[in-house]
Amino acid sequence: MNLQETLAKIEPVDKDAAAAAVRHWDSVAHPLHSLGKLEDVIVQIAGIQRSSRVAFDRKCLITMCADNGVVEEGVTQTGQEVTVQVAENFLQEKATAGILCRKTGADIFPIDIGMYRDNSVRNCRIAYGTKNMTKGPAMTREEAVRALEVGIMIAEEKYAEGYRLFATGEMGIGNTTTSSAIASVLLNQPVELMTGRGAGLSSEGLKRKINAIHKAIEVNKPDPTDAIDVLAKVGGFDIAGMAGVYLGGAALHVPVVADGFISCVAALVAIRICPEAADYIIASHMSKEPAAHIIMEAIGKEPHLTCDMCLGEGTGAVMMFPLLDMALEVYNRMATFEENDIEAYVHLQ
Repeated sequence: MNLQETLAKIEPVDKDAAAAAVRHWDSVAHPLHSLGKLEDVIVQIAGIQRSSRVAFDRKCLITMCADNGVVEEGVTQTGQEVTVQVAENFLQEKATAGILCRKTGADIFPIDIGMYRDNSVRNCRIAYGTKNMTKGPAMTREEAVRALEVGIMIAEEKYAEGYRLFATGEMGIGNTTTSSAIASVLLNQPVELMTGRGAGLSSEGLKRKINAIHKAIEVNKPDPTDAIDVLAKVGGFDIAGMAGVYLGGAALHVPVVADGFISCVAALVAIRICPEAADYIIASHMSKEPAAHIIMEAIGKEPHLTCDMCLGEGTGAVMMFPLLDMALEVYNRMATFEENDIEAYVHLQ
């Protein structure tokens, strides 16, 4: 599906299926809503899947990998070569996200959507990295749409292969800079508030990063009412690809677990493109990035984990998988009040 076809297929979640899931939880022999958010997320997935018989046996992490021209401005501690190194390590289960996927029984699919040189990762490359956004648009609008459609394509593929729960992840040196730029524009927030140290910048490095974002916004004048314009002018291919996965998941009625700051900025982009996509997104954790709570509030989500993580790659999203598995196991297997011949709890006013 192209972008417009995908958007046309996104519809509200099924409230009747969600209500049926609530009734099932209430029938299970435990104090009402005593599993809290873990009950809520299963209810959410019931609405997404349009059935109270929730199932997601096959899970995968889709990791979008891309480089960013803005690294020329000294906004990172490491060079672009690290993007390819880590992306290739996903395939060998040497990177953190790959190790976590193996432990949780999920599959990982790294995608080269715009790394700066050829490599062994699946090639869906739009270009060899974005341009330096302080000197002009990071990409053209056409490239931004193509990157969104790569995410949609991968979501369609994985759905056809039987995956019923996706997670988003990324790898791209310089992508906390692009994420902060997008967030600042879309939320009309000061750059200084939305920008953190990323993977360990010094105070001087943070200053360069903030100045680079200010310059990029001034040079490109992205339109805050047009998420694709913002994405193209101050964003990255990895963010666009993840946004496409969210949109593709919504069109396919598949829940998508968001990772941390960068992944949630991609969710914000997807929601600004199609507000109905929000109900198909599950937040995993609260990133350590200083603006993470602002982004979480903007996308209308609450995290399930608070571990002060800021690794990226999809690590927090994958750590959500075992929680979802355990919640679903209780939902599907626990005896009801009636089966136990116990008087059911009732909701009290």
